[in-house]
Amino acid sequence: MVLQAIFSGEAAGLSEGYRKTAGRACRRAGPPVLAAAWLAVFAACGARTAFPPPETEYVLGTACRIHLYEDGKPALYREVFARLREIEERLSARLPGSELSAVNAGAGKFSVSAGPEFLFVLESALLFAEQSGGAFDPAIGPLVRLWNIQGEDGEDGAARKTPPETDEIEAALDLVNWRDVVIDRARGTVFLRREGMALDLGGIAKGYAADEIARLLAGRQVKRAIIDLGGNIYLFGAKADGVPWRVGIQHPRAERGAIFGTLEVSANRSVVTSGVYERFFEAEGRRYHHILSTRDGRPVENGLLSVTIAAASSMEADALSTAVFALGAERGGELLAGFARNGTAAVLVFDDGSVRLTGGAAFTLENEAFRLAEPDGLRAATAPRPAAYAGDAAQTP
Repeated sequence: MVLQAIFSGEAAGLSEGYRKTAGRACRRAGPPVLAAAWLAVFAACGARTAFPPPETEYVLGTACRIHLYEDGKPALYREVFARLREIEERLSARLPGSELSAVNAGAGKFSVSAGPEFLFVLESALLFAEQSGGAFDPAIGPLVRLWNIQGEDGEDGAARKTPPETDEIEAALDLVNWRDVVIDRARGTVFLRREGMALDLGGIAKGYAADEIARLLAGRQVKRAIIDLGGNIYLFGAKADGVPWRVGIQHPRAERGAIFGTLEVSANRSVVTSGVYERFFEAEGRRYHHILSTRDGRPVENGLLSVTIAAASSMEADALSTAVFALGAERGGELLAGFARNGTAAVLVFDDGSVRLTGGAAFTLENEAFRLAEPDGLRAATAPRPAAYAGDAAQTP
């Protein structure tokens, strides 16, 4: 997604030198979408006050960019990124020495001691698995490793260029079941019941990290900040002019950085998108994206192109964006209904160009290729949680 019009100043007030500086910083950060996002930030606030620039580090498997505005002191930035690295060392599936890697190594053989933070995040992930009827599953590791769309899990580290064989997919599917994750709170241990099982918390870890950084900033009395953990956005505090933050949502069929609409959100809320355009490879004219379902062990195909969630908790938004995408509009709407009392809202984009809103999302459509549709496929706020999702489990790697 793309941050848009963070403050109310005009882009015309931004000096050419400042534009070039911002552009260089964004290019160093990685994905083009970040460049577009942060140029929008600079353009919106540069006319009023020249704040210290944001800081970017590669952590949690992505470019993480933090903007503390007037509170952007080097010592505080160091503290923020140190906290992110601490979380990564506990929750990463790709760091050999992480707590999660230790749990995976013991699968089917022995239980592994885990700290309170790891247990909290894992318990939260299992709760989302239960609430979503299995559409979100932290035990999705075998499928994530097999598809290796990010290019970090194969033997040579290279991303996959062709889909796995059917027998490989079936073997991985057999190992995916969140109910086989056993937590012993009294002993502080985790046990995966079957050898070959593997946890992957990629669909919730960045959300938890964003919430933790927001908590840290609140304790340091920071006035406002943008926490951008590879597209997981947390808008901390209020804008100087008091108007809502505006977040541009990525056009799912255009180049990175192109938006098709904007979402207005209040202070201290997170916006997270899961979409087919985020990570993928193409083979024989077909795109294979990174949101995997255990219905068939392949990328989810249900007519959705992207799901954007706005919520007070980034961890909630992170998990829901994946779960709703996997469930589809109707059953995803049932799941979202259970979170409506928290003010959680969603923007669902379909492959026919229609866009559906839930939870009173303050969304403005800005591209004629799309159209707002009646939410006929989304349940009312009194709808129950979805039943078991035919054994499906999905997770963003």
